[in-house]
Amino acid sequence: MNYRHAYHAGNFADVLKHAILALCIEHLKAKATPFRVIDTHAGIGVYDLQSEAAQKTGEWHDGIERLTKADMPAAIGGLLAPYLQCVDALKAFKRRHVYPGSPEIARYLTRAEDRMIFVEKHPQDAKKLADVFSFDGRAKILELDGYVAAKAYVPPKERRGLVIIDPPYEERDEFSTMFAAFVDAYRKWPTGMYLLWYPVKNREETKRFLVQLAEAGIPKILRGELRVKAVTELGGLAGSGLIIVNPPWKLADELRVLLPWLDGVLQQGEGHGWNVDWLAGESQSSSV
Repeated sequence: MNYRHAYHAGNFADVLKHAILALCIEHLKAKATPFRVIDTHAGIGVYDLQSEAAQKTGEWHDGIERLTKADMPAAIGGLLAPYLQCVDALKAFKRRHVYPGSPEIARYLTRAEDRMIFVEKHPQDAKKLADVFSFDGRAKILELDGYVAAKAYVPPKERRGLVIIDPPYEERDEFSTMFAAFVDAYRKWPTGMYLLWYPVKNREETKRFLVQLAEAGIPKILRGELRVKAVTELGGLAGSGLIIVNPPWKLADELRVLLPWLDGVLQQGEGHGWNVDWLAGESQSSSV
């Protein structure tokens, strides 16, 4: 596989995904009992935005850089605080321009009693990830197919937590593969929270995936989607979305505040917009 997230770290899709991930972890922390975070496609954990790969695409300039330079109303600042505190803390610790992947965000926000499993299939990336987290005994690093891990490591012994399924979408049938892996995991652990990330490149492909989820018989499925430009027949990443299964209470309301603001800050042209809606479980939806 040729995909390396180092080329895309900190882009608009990361901003959406990581802001929502941080909110979900904060909601889990509202209860005293421990929980576990399982990341099935973990990457290397920390990304250098001054690396050759990051500089080659420069995608972070239209993502995390725009975000940190924007004027934030108090309500937005509160919603983004957990995420941006992690970004700032990592940058201060490393003393260079770096960006946290999902594992680092989970590490920063979780408590001493919480646990993490980070899965990475690529041997080189798995080794880098293990090196990054060698000091933290709360984290287990596995070199394994993420789709296998999604089913194999649920339910966690804590019986609380979330599973992040964030594949690179390199394979033609990746949507179907991810959906099948998620359903297998859900059947074993129907009370867990699941975050499923997806790219918006092709309207029909995205629609089929959303219909598949809506018809899966799962009681509570929330979607948050952000498109920074129009979806065209030429393809290319026009937006991304996050499916939240068993979302925390009030998360939908928070996203209805956050996404319109992110849309204004991160949009790149005509056709941009956002959606917050329930694929299953509730009726209220919002979009532009």
